[in-house]
Amino acid sequence: MSNARTPLLSLTLYTFSAEDPGNWDRLVAQAVLADQCGIDRLALSDHVVFGENLEAYGDPTVGGTAGGRQPTGPDGHWLDPLATISHLSAVTSRVRFATSILLAALRRPAVLAGQVSTIDVLSKGRLDMGVGVGWQREEYEAAGLEFAGRGRLLDHSLEVCQALWSNDSASYSSNELAFTNIHQQPKPSQPGGVPIWVSGTTNPRAMKRLARFGHGWIPWGPDAADIATGIERMRAAVASHDRDPSDIEVQGSLKAVRTDDGVDIDATMAAVPELVAAGVTDLRLGMPIPDPATSEASDTLSAIVEKFRQARG
Repeated sequence: MSNARTPLLSLTLYTFSAEDPGNWDRLVAQAVLADQCGIDRLALSDHVVFGENLEAYGDPTVGGTAGGRQPTGPDGHWLDPLATISHLSAVTSRVRFATSILLAALRRPAVLAGQVSTIDVLSKGRLDMGVGVGWQREEYEAAGLEFAGRGRLLDHSLEVCQALWSNDSASYSSNELAFTNIHQQPKPSQPGGVPIWVSGTTNPRAMKRLARFGHGWIPWGPDAADIATGIERMRAAVASHDRDPSDIEVQGSLKAVRTDDGVDIDATMAAVPELVAAGVTDLRLGMPIPDPATSEASDTLSAIVEKFRQARG
């Protein structure tokens, strides 16, 4: 099953630091550089607070990934992704921004809907909202929410966002919340609202969420490690919920092939055709954005973009 969308090249923008960086000027310069050099999408991660049991990141039973390691300690510095995107969209013109992933359930849904709409309007429709349930119990406890019910809380948040994005006069009723004839403007710039990307493995709850809300899928754990097989499982699961899987975009990892001299661009891009053939539409290149202060940064990133475009065909 093919996807007619043009595959995009994305990079992670590291909006966190194990230590206080002093300022975040380099981060802003990296986003501007990526915008100028033709990177299609920048992804920003999310944590609201931290507890001290960071080993849970490597525990798949609570939503972590086997062998995974949290990149900072509990006192690492993490910028809020929505606030950061709001700032970065003002100093860029074409690159898209994505939360990957936003712990949406930790925000009050009506407030989240308004924040996301505002960013989408001001960025002229350059926002994608990647969401997931997360792995850290302490974040939910600090927000006064039940960790065990985080899947339903995420669904509830997405239901409210879509109701407010889609209706001039919105009404909603669930076990968590009810309202009638509620108005919220402006609506997102993008038709149908801000695209929602659902993170998770091909477990039944995540696949039901993807079928119901998802513009795209952010695979996790074993489904990310074996992306071709994961996509096959995802498509079968989504189809069982009467959703056509051919219109679901997929993020996949484009691993950087490294040598003593840096990244071998040709060897890295040799993996692109196979990933695209499998159904990956967002190819997340596994390398940091070059330091904009170096003289070769622009040439390096521009060459990567050009090689990617040649490889995808």
